[in-house]
Amino acid sequence: MSAPTATDRRPPLSVAEFAGPARSALSPEVWDWLAGGAEQEHTLAANRAAFDRLAVVPRVLADVSACDTTATLVRSRSALPVAVAPVAYHRLFHPEGELASARAAAAAGVPFTVGTLSSVGFEELAATGATLWFQLYWLRDRGRLLDLVAAAAAAGSECLVVTADVPYMGRRLRDARNAFALPGDVRAALLEGGAAGRAHRAGAEVSAVAAHTAELLSPAVTWADLTWLRERTELPLVVKGLLDPADALRAAELGAEAVVVSNHGGRQLDRAVPSLTALPAVAETLAGRDCQVLLDSGVRGGSDVLTALALGASGVLLGRPLIWGLAAGGEPGCARVLELLAAELRHALGLAGCADLGAAAELRTTPMPCPAWSAP
Repeated sequence: MSAPTATDRRPPLSVAEFAGPARSALSPEVWDWLAGGAEQEHTLAANRAAFDRLAVVPRVLADVSACDTTATLVRSRSALPVAVAPVAYHRLFHPEGELASARAAAAAGVPFTVGTLSSVGFEELAATGATLWFQLYWLRDRGRLLDLVAAAAAAGSECLVVTADVPYMGRRLRDARNAFALPGDVRAALLEGGAAGRAHRAGAEVSAVAAHTAELLSPAVTWADLTWLRERTELPLVVKGLLDPADALRAAELGAEAVVVSNHGGRQLDRAVPSLTALPAVAETLAGRDCQVLLDSGVRGGSDVLTALALGASGVLLGRPLIWGLAAGGEPGCARVLELLAAELRHALGLAGCADLGAAAELRTTPMPCPAWSAP
C-alpha cells in the first residue's frame, strides 16, 4: 500500500503511514537527509523491492491464541525481535532527540542503539531506563575511540555495534545539492563535548556532515583493528554492515556475537545487494555457530519482520520508521510506531500459523507471483 500524501491528516494506522506526517513536519533539506540514499539511489529502492518480491507461505491449524514475540538479541531481552537502529542526530527531527526515542524504546521493551553521532549524551540516555547498545564508527584517533567504548560501558551499554561499511560516507547527492549542514543547536554530543565544527559549516554542493565524517573516520580500518578492539573491551561485539557470507564468517570467527546484514539503508555503495537478498546466504553460513544474524535496511512493518525471520534472521534493526514517528510526534510518535509494529508482527505471526518466533523461522518463502501493487 502506498503511504498517505503529505496533506492526509488521518492518524496513521500502520508503521509505513508515518512517512507522510514526518515529511510534512520536516524541512525539505532534513527530509532529504533522512530519506535519501547514495548516488542514483538504486540500492535504496532495491531494499524495498526485495521485500515486495518475496512471499511467505503460511501454515494453518496451529494454536495462535497467544503469539509470543519475545526474543533475546545478542544478550538483551526484548519484547520484540527488534532493536532501534543507530541514526545520527535525532535532534534534527525533534527538540528532545534521542531522549524521546530512547524513552519510547524503553516503554516498548526493545533495545535502543546509541550512535557515535548521537545528539544526546550517554548519561542522559542511561537515565531513560532503555536497554542501550552503542554503535561505534572507527575514529582516526584510537584514544578517543577507546574513550567512547569505555563511556558506553560505564553507561550500561549491553553490546558494542561496530559499523564496518563506512570508511567514509557514500555520495549522497541530495545532501550535496542542498549544501546540507547541521543547525547550530544540533551537535555530536559524544564528540568534542558537542562543540560546533565542520558539520555545521555549509559549502556549495558539499554535505558538511560528509565532510565532517571524512575528517573523523579512518578509511584504513581492517580486520586486524577489529581484533585489536576485541582485546580491549568486554562488551559483546556486533559487526554491522556485512553482506558477503565470507565477511560474516570472519566476524564470527573473530568472536562477534552477532552480525547485522545491512547496506546502511542504501546510503553507502549504490548497487550494493539488498540486505534481504543477502540474508539467506549469511544465515546459512553461520548456522550452528554461536553468532546471531540480524537484518537492517528496508524494514517498514510487521510482515517485513516476519519475512526476515523466515529467511534466517534472529531479529531486525528499525531505523527510518522510528524517526518518522519522532518527527511526526516526538516521544508519543515513536511509541505509536513501536506499538503498531508490535501489533503488525503479532497479527502476521498468527495469520502465518506461528505461535512464536521459532515457528516463524520454519516458514517457507517463495517469489511473489504478481507485481507489487498499491491499493486505491
